[in-house]
Amino acid sequence: MKEAEFLAELKELDLLKQAMYLLDWDSQTGMPEAAQDYRSEVDSYLNGLYFERATGPKINEAITYFAERQDELSEVGQAAYRIVKREYELNHGVPKKVMAAYSQAVSKAHGAWSKARKAKDFELFKEALADNIRLTKELITYQRKDQSTAYDVLLDQYEPGMTTKELDSVFATLREGIMDIRHTLAAKGTAPDNSFIHRYMSRQGQEKFVKSVIQQLGYDFSRGRLDDTIHPFATGINHNDVRLTTRWNETDFMMGIFGVIHEGGHGIYEQNIAEKYELTPVHEGASMGIHESQSLFNELIIGGNRNFWEKQYPFFKECAEGAFDDIDFETFYRGLKYSKSSLIRIEADSLTYPLHIIIRYEIEKELFNGEIQVEDLPAVWNQKYEEYLGVRPQNDLEGILQDVHWSGGMFGYFPSYALGYMYAAQLYHTMKETIDFAEVLRSDDYSPIRLWLTEQVHRFGQSKTPSEIILAATGESLNPRYLLDYLQELYFNVYQVEEN
Repeated sequence: MKEAEFLAELKELDLLKQAMYLLDWDSQTGMPEAAQDYRSEVDSYLNGLYFERATGPKINEAITYFAERQDELSEVGQAAYRIVKREYELNHGVPKKVMAAYSQAVSKAHGAWSKARKAKDFELFKEALADNIRLTKELITYQRKDQSTAYDVLLDQYEPGMTTKELDSVFATLREGIMDIRHTLAAKGTAPDNSFIHRYMSRQGQEKFVKSVIQQLGYDFSRGRLDDTIHPFATGINHNDVRLTTRWNETDFMMGIFGVIHEGGHGIYEQNIAEKYELTPVHEGASMGIHESQSLFNELIIGGNRNFWEKQYPFFKECAEGAFDDIDFETFYRGLKYSKSSLIRIEADSLTYPLHIIIRYEIEKELFNGEIQVEDLPAVWNQKYEEYLGVRPQNDLEGILQDVHWSGGMFGYFPSYALGYMYAAQLYHTMKETIDFAEVLRSDDYSPIRLWLTEQVHRFGQSKTPSEIILAATGESLNPRYLLDYLQELYFNVYQVEEN
């Protein structure tokens, strides 16, 4: 087999994947509700076709042939080979009918989740969720290699090499550190005024502001677009088609604006992977944790920076058409960083956000390791929110139904958000050694930040593992202390805590 033949097969697989990504985007943005059953059949067919090709004779031949002849492959071919081999070894033992059933169940589950949200009733989603979980567990029986638990199999698919043993340790450090910061703020801090946060700002004004911001941060609208959805997401269909979505609330500008800044980080990443990897599986993020590091860097590191907002506040007030003209900058910025226990993950402040992720991680781990059942989920969810955040959902919409991930079969994904936040803080710490971060954010040119991230992270796509990227960029492996140090400095400043 020649490399050209191998890459031609990967191109056909990529074209199939692009079609599936486009249909998924459509199903979450504009597809009529009545089309759900038809769409699920299309999704099942395309996923089955992709699965058959990805585990078929040509890929098998390539894996066998190049196993001892990787020197015949170019740098792109070698990177693609490693990814394809990993995916093949994960899925080639899965019967096609099982994968097709899984794809169809996932497609139907989104509609059930949407209906359940409208009714605020988990019972309307429970059966579809149970099917997703049952079929995911069936997949695990074929995909499991030497992982210690069933949940490790899922975790490894989103964050290669990560284990529950490592996460338990990292999350314990993170949870305890955040709890300590929160206790200090409550005991010694002065809470900022955030009474103005829910003032009316038109959707048009919010969109005008945030589109300008993400373009300044590096998102290219000539190769992307912004649409409305229930749950915000970004999707990279190809190098020149990277789409963002968000939801708007005219009495909560933070939801839409920070949502777009977050998804814009994903989009900037996808748009700046080296084009030489296009039409191969290398042209994707290194992992979901690395992907989230880029969206959270945008949203929380840049979007939480005083200098960023001092620069942007005049334009923000202009877009708000006078609604904030009586609010001075210091009051505005401190109000943005007000920390309070909340029920909704995507609306959480940057201090409590990791606790929302840890709750989901613990629930998923218990679910797939057989410690709880589907019918237990609402009660377990509510109990953990009360234990960790001191708040309790009053209905299923603000509790168990708030996230889209389980309807999409994305079990094992949630830890990537917290990993991404820790990666982002570690990258930020290193970036400041060579870039005057504050000065860049006070300037009219944010490109030094984007260029540094492209050089250290974006351009590699999946050609490097998450651990290789972080080690090369920062000189050390994942270290949660950088995030805790960042959060303490930020919130002690906002809450005017004087350190002894």
